[in-house]
Amino acid sequence: MKFKFLTLVTLIALFLSSCGESKKKENPSESEAMEEVKTEPVKEATISEKINLTAPTLDNKGIGPVKNVTLDAIDETMVAKGKEIYKVNCTACHKFKKRYIGPALAGVTERRSPEWIMNMILNADEMLQKDPVAKALITEYNAPMAQQQISEEDARAILEYFRTKK
Repeated sequence: MKFKFLTLVTLIALFLSSCGESKKKENPSESEAMEEVKTEPVKEATISEKINLTAPTLDNKGIGPVKNVTLDAIDETMVAKGKEIYKVNCTACHKFKKRYIGPALAGVTERRSPEWIMNMILNADEMLQKDPVAKALITEYNAPMAQQQISEEDARAILEYFRTKK
């Protein structure tokens, strides 16, 4: 009985000591996989380097249901509605004058088209996957915009509010 116990303890000790050695000796495919994981963020960072996030991209309408927005004089009723919706849905991640979890929104209507802004509000998931500006933003801020379940009418009200915040 004593012999079996000593043999078992010896085998466990050998097994544990050999496990440490196998971690040090990675096979080439594991090393390559580790290299790929290390280089992937570098590839993503080049997206934001190619796109100047402060430069206007007014010709980009984004990806989503909004194809064309006609802007008239500012509608104060829509501004008030948009302000309330913004307070409830957006202030956890956005401020107007400073970077927060997401980008500062002051002057966003001068940098992005009305369609892009509304599509980002309405269709954030697909925009973050396919739109080059949205991809650059997620790389820069390292936090995806949450899908808000906002109607197109409410997104238009938020846009109207943004128009007053230059």
